[in-house]
Amino acid sequence: MSQHDYQGKVVVITGAGSGIGRALAQQFAAAGARLALSDVNQAGLAETLQLLPAGCEARGYSLDVSAREAVFAHAAEVQRDFGAAHVLINNAGATIVGTIAHTSIEEFEWQLGINLWGVIYGTKAFLPLMLEQREGCIVNISSVFGLIGFPLQGAYNISKFGVRGFTECLWSELEGTGVRAVCVHPGGIKTNIEKAGRRVKAAGREEEIFASQGSKMLTTPPEACAADILAGLRRGQRRILTGNKSSTLFWLARLFPNTYPLLLRLLAR
Repeated sequence: MSQHDYQGKVVVITGAGSGIGRALAQQFAAAGARLALSDVNQAGLAETLQLLPAGCEARGYSLDVSAREAVFAHAAEVQRDFGAAHVLINNAGATIVGTIAHTSIEEFEWQLGINLWGVIYGTKAFLPLMLEQREGCIVNISSVFGLIGFPLQGAYNISKFGVRGFTECLWSELEGTGVRAVCVHPGGIKTNIEKAGRRVKAAGREEEIFASQGSKMLTTPPEACAADILAGLRRGQRRILTGNKSSTLFWLARLFPNTYPLLLRLLAR
Protein backbone atom coordinates (compact mmCIF):
# COMPACT_ATOMS: atom_id res chain seq x y z
CA MET A 1 0.00 0.00 0.00
CA SER A 2 1.29 3.44 -0.88
CA GLN A 3 1.80 5.30 2.36
CA HIS A 4 0.14 8.31 0.72
CA ASP A 5 -3.00 6.79 -0.67
CA TYR A 6 -5.91 5.67 1.49
CA GLN A 7 -8.46 5.99 -1.31
CA GLY A 8 -10.68 2.89 -1.15
CA LYS A 9 -8.54 1.28 1.58
CA VAL A 10 -10.31 -0.39 4.51
CA VAL A 11 -9.40 1.26 7.82
CA VAL A 12 -10.54 -0.41 11.07
CA ILE A 13 -10.65 1.87 14.15
CA THR A 14 -11.57 0.77 17.68
CA GLY A 15 -12.76 3.34 20.22
CA ALA A 16 -14.12 5.47 17.34
CA GLY A 17 -16.98 6.95 19.39
CA SER A 18 -14.98 9.91 20.74
CA GLY A 19 -11.59 11.60 21.04
CA ILE A 20 -8.66 10.42 18.94
CA GLY A 21 -10.69 7.57 17.38
CA ARG A 22 -13.37 9.96 16.14
CA ALA A 23 -10.80 12.44 14.79
CA LEU A 24 -8.98 9.59 12.98
CA ALA A 25 -12.28 8.41 11.44
CA GLN A 26 -12.98 11.92 10.12
CA GLN A 27 -9.49 12.35 8.67
CA PHE A 28 -9.32 8.90 7.07
CA ALA A 29 -12.80 9.55 5.60
CA ALA A 30 -11.49 12.81 4.10
CA ALA A 31 -8.63 10.76 2.57
CA GLY A 32 -11.18 8.49 0.84
CA ALA A 33 -10.88 5.42 3.09
CA ARG A 34 -13.67 2.91 3.75
CA LEU A 35 -14.24 2.69 7.49
CA ALA A 36 -15.07 -0.11 9.94
CA LEU A 37 -15.62 1.79 13.20
CA SER A 38 -16.30 0.27 16.59
CA ASP A 39 -16.92 1.41 20.14
CA VAL A 40 -18.47 0.11 23.35
CA ASN A 41 -20.48 3.38 23.49
CA GLN A 42 -23.15 3.19 20.80
CA ALA A 43 -24.35 6.79 21.21
CA GLY A 44 -20.84 8.15 20.69
CA LEU A 45 -20.31 5.89 17.68
CA ALA A 46 -23.60 7.01 16.09
CA GLU A 47 -22.45 10.61 16.52
CA THR A 48 -19.12 9.86 14.81
CA LEU A 49 -20.94 8.26 11.86
CA GLN A 50 -23.13 11.40 11.58
CA LEU A 51 -20.04 13.60 11.38
CA LEU A 52 -18.50 11.77 8.41
CA PRO A 53 -18.69 13.37 4.95
CA ALA A 54 -21.54 12.37 2.63
CA GLY A 55 -20.62 9.46 0.38
CA CYS A 56 -18.11 7.97 2.84
CA GLU A 57 -18.53 4.20 3.14
CA ALA A 58 -18.57 3.50 6.87
CA ARG A 59 -20.11 0.93 9.18
CA GLY A 60 -20.44 1.00 12.94
CA TYR A 61 -19.98 -2.04 15.17
CA SER A 62 -20.63 -2.48 18.89
CA LEU A 63 -17.41 -3.84 20.40
CA ASP A 64 -15.83 -4.36 23.82
CA VAL A 65 -12.15 -4.88 22.97
CA SER A 66 -11.52 -6.71 26.25
CA ALA A 67 -13.83 -9.55 25.09
CA ARG A 68 -11.68 -12.00 23.15
CA GLU A 69 -14.44 -13.79 21.20
CA ALA A 70 -16.07 -10.48 20.29
CA VAL A 71 -12.84 -9.11 18.77
CA PHE A 72 -12.28 -12.23 16.66
CA ALA A 73 -15.94 -12.14 15.57
CA HIS A 74 -15.46 -8.46 14.64
CA ALA A 75 -12.52 -9.32 12.37
CA ALA A 76 -14.72 -11.90 10.61
CA GLU A 77 -17.52 -9.29 10.25
CA VAL A 78 -15.12 -6.76 8.72
CA GLN A 79 -13.82 -9.35 6.26
CA ARG A 80 -17.42 -10.26 5.36
CA ASP A 81 -18.55 -6.63 5.00
CA PHE A 82 -15.48 -5.12 3.32
CA GLY A 83 -13.49 -8.07 1.95
CA ALA A 84 -10.20 -6.76 3.38
CA ALA A 85 -8.55 -4.77 6.18
CA HIS A 86 -5.62 -2.56 5.23
CA VAL A 87 -5.11 -0.46 8.37
CA LEU A 88 -6.01 -1.50 11.92
CA ILE A 89 -5.90 1.19 14.61
CA ASN A 90 -6.06 -0.35 18.09
CA ASN A 91 -7.17 2.87 19.72
CA ALA A 92 -9.80 1.92 22.33
CA GLY A 93 -8.48 2.69 25.80
CA ALA A 94 -9.36 3.65 29.36
CA THR A 95 -7.51 4.75 32.46
CA ILE A 96 -7.65 4.21 36.19
CA VAL A 97 -5.96 6.53 38.68
CA GLY A 98 -4.40 5.03 41.78
CA THR A 99 -1.14 4.18 43.49
CA ILE A 100 -0.05 0.58 43.09
CA ALA A 101 -0.66 0.10 46.83
CA HIS A 102 -4.27 1.29 46.42
CA THR A 103 -5.04 -0.56 43.16
CA SER A 104 -6.79 -3.91 43.59
CA ILE A 105 -5.95 -6.96 41.47
CA GLU A 106 -9.42 -6.67 39.87
CA GLU A 107 -8.70 -3.05 38.93
CA PHE A 108 -5.39 -4.07 37.33
CA GLU A 109 -7.27 -6.77 35.40
CA TRP A 110 -9.91 -4.29 34.19
CA GLN A 111 -7.22 -1.87 32.96
CA LEU A 112 -5.11 -4.52 31.22
CA GLY A 113 -8.21 -6.13 29.69
CA ILE A 114 -8.98 -3.03 27.67
CA ASN A 115 -5.61 -1.40 27.02
CA LEU A 116 -3.31 -4.39 26.60
CA TRP A 117 -5.45 -7.45 25.84
CA GLY A 118 -7.57 -5.29 23.51
CA VAL A 119 -4.44 -4.57 21.44
CA ILE A 120 -3.29 -8.21 21.53
CA TYR A 121 -6.74 -9.52 20.51
CA GLY A 122 -7.09 -6.91 17.75
CA THR A 123 -3.67 -7.69 16.34
CA LYS A 124 -4.13 -11.47 16.52
CA ALA A 125 -7.60 -11.22 14.92
CA PHE A 126 -6.57 -9.07 11.93
CA LEU A 127 -2.90 -10.04 11.35
CA PRO A 128 -3.61 -13.34 9.51
CA LEU A 129 -5.72 -11.48 6.93
CA MET A 130 -3.03 -8.81 6.44
CA LEU A 131 -0.27 -11.41 6.09
CA GLU A 132 -2.36 -13.24 3.51
CA GLN A 133 -2.91 -9.95 1.60
CA ARG A 134 0.82 -9.19 2.02
CA GLU A 135 -0.35 -5.66 2.76
CA GLY A 136 -1.34 -3.94 5.98
CA CYS A 137 -0.50 -1.60 8.80
CA ILE A 138 -1.21 -2.20 12.50
CA VAL A 139 -1.23 1.04 14.49
CA ASN A 140 -1.14 0.53 18.25
CA ILE A 141 -1.87 3.49 20.52
CA SER A 142 0.51 3.44 23.48
CA SER A 143 1.09 6.68 25.42
CA VAL A 144 3.85 8.87 26.79
CA PHE A 145 3.17 6.71 29.86
CA GLY A 146 4.52 3.85 27.74
CA LEU A 147 7.86 5.73 27.81
CA ILE A 148 8.07 6.72 31.48
CA GLY A 149 6.72 5.30 34.73
CA PHE A 150 4.37 7.96 36.09
CA PRO A 151 3.10 8.03 39.69
CA LEU A 152 -0.56 7.04 40.22
CA GLN A 153 -0.70 5.56 36.73
CA GLY A 154 0.74 2.13 37.58
CA ALA A 155 -1.96 0.03 35.90
CA TYR A 156 -2.05 2.36 32.88
CA ASN A 157 1.78 2.32 32.72
CA ILE A 158 1.85 -1.49 32.62
CA SER A 159 -0.68 -1.54 29.79
CA LYS A 160 1.04 1.12 27.70
CA PHE A 161 4.59 -0.23 28.24
CA GLY A 162 3.15 -3.59 27.20
CA VAL A 163 1.68 -2.15 24.00
CA ARG A 164 5.05 -0.58 23.22
CA GLY A 165 7.02 -3.82 23.76
CA PHE A 166 4.47 -5.81 21.75
CA THR A 167 4.62 -3.36 18.82
CA GLU A 168 8.41 -3.01 18.81
CA CYS A 169 8.66 -6.81 18.66
CA LEU A 170 6.45 -6.73 15.55
CA TRP A 171 8.84 -4.26 13.90
CA SER A 172 11.37 -7.06 13.51
CA GLU A 173 8.97 -9.96 13.01
CA LEU A 174 7.01 -8.33 10.18
CA GLU A 175 10.09 -7.37 8.16
CA GLY A 176 9.54 -8.40 4.52
CA THR A 177 5.88 -9.44 4.95
CA GLY A 178 4.26 -6.34 3.44
CA VAL A 179 2.71 -5.63 6.86
CA ARG A 180 4.11 -3.05 9.26
CA ALA A 181 3.50 -2.05 12.87
CA VAL A 182 3.48 1.47 14.26
CA CYS A 183 3.57 2.58 17.89
CA VAL A 184 1.93 5.91 18.76
CA HIS A 185 2.77 7.77 21.98
CA PRO A 186 0.22 10.56 22.58
CA GLY A 187 1.00 13.10 25.28
CA GLY A 188 -1.71 15.19 26.94
CA ILE A 189 -4.59 14.93 24.47
CA LYS A 190 -7.86 16.68 25.34
CA THR A 191 -10.20 13.67 25.12
CA ASN A 192 -12.81 12.34 27.51
CA ILE A 193 -10.34 9.74 28.91
CA GLU A 194 -10.20 11.83 32.10
CA LYS A 195 -14.01 11.86 32.48
CA ALA A 196 -14.33 8.21 31.48
CA GLY A 197 -11.37 7.29 33.68
CA ARG A 198 -11.91 5.67 37.04
CA ARG A 199 -10.37 6.26 40.40
CA VAL A 200 -9.45 3.18 42.39
CA LYS A 201 -11.98 2.20 45.08
CA ALA A 202 -9.37 2.67 47.81
CA ALA A 203 -8.47 6.17 46.57
CA GLY A 204 -7.05 8.62 49.10
CA ARG A 205 -5.37 12.00 49.15
CA GLU A 206 -2.75 11.20 46.46
CA GLU A 207 -5.47 10.28 43.97
CA GLU A 208 -7.37 13.49 44.84
CA ILE A 209 -4.32 15.64 44.07
CA PHE A 210 -3.56 13.77 40.83
CA ALA A 211 -7.14 14.13 39.59
CA SER A 212 -7.08 17.90 40.19
CA GLN A 213 -3.80 18.26 38.23
CA GLY A 214 -4.59 15.73 35.49
CA SER A 215 -6.79 17.87 33.29
CA LYS A 216 -4.12 20.61 33.14
CA MET A 217 -1.89 18.23 31.16
CA LEU A 218 -4.61 17.39 28.60
CA THR A 219 -4.29 20.32 26.20
CA THR A 220 -3.72 19.02 22.64
CA PRO A 221 -6.90 18.73 20.54
CA PRO A 222 -7.57 15.16 19.27
CA GLU A 223 -7.72 16.53 15.70
CA ALA A 224 -4.06 17.62 15.95
CA CYS A 225 -3.13 14.17 17.30
CA ALA A 226 -4.97 12.41 14.44
CA ALA A 227 -3.27 14.68 11.88
CA ASP A 228 0.15 13.80 13.38
CA ILE A 229 -0.71 10.08 13.15
CA LEU A 230 -1.72 10.31 9.47
CA ALA A 231 1.36 12.39 8.66
CA GLY A 232 3.59 9.89 10.50
CA LEU A 233 2.01 6.94 8.66
CA ARG A 234 2.56 8.69 5.33
CA ARG A 235 6.23 9.26 6.24
CA GLY A 236 6.61 5.58 7.12
CA GLN A 237 7.48 6.26 10.78
CA ARG A 238 7.58 3.35 13.20
CA ARG A 239 7.13 5.53 16.26
CA ILE A 240 4.89 8.58 16.31
CA LEU A 241 5.12 11.11 19.16
CA THR A 242 2.21 13.54 19.36
CA GLY A 243 0.68 15.97 21.80
CA ASN A 244 1.61 17.98 24.86
CA LYS A 245 4.99 17.02 26.41
CA SER A 246 5.38 13.89 24.24
CA SER A 247 8.86 14.82 22.91
CA THR A 248 9.98 16.13 26.30
CA LEU A 249 9.06 12.87 28.04
CA PHE A 250 10.58 10.75 25.24
CA TRP A 251 13.94 12.51 25.68
CA LEU A 252 13.73 12.54 29.49
CA ALA A 253 13.43 8.75 29.44
CA ARG A 254 16.29 8.40 26.92
CA LEU A 255 18.73 10.85 28.47
CA PHE A 256 17.97 10.36 32.19
CA PRO A 257 16.74 6.77 32.46
CA ASN A 258 17.48 6.48 36.18
CA THR A 259 16.78 9.98 37.47
CA TYR A 260 13.76 11.15 35.45
CA PRO A 261 11.32 10.76 38.44
CA LEU A 262 13.05 13.77 40.03
CA LEU A 263 12.69 15.76 36.78
CA LEU A 264 9.00 14.77 36.53
CA ARG A 265 8.39 16.37 39.93
CA LEU A 266 9.94 19.62 38.67
CA LEU A 267 7.89 19.48 35.46
CA ALA A 268 4.66 18.97 37.41
CA ARG A 269 5.12 22.17 39.43
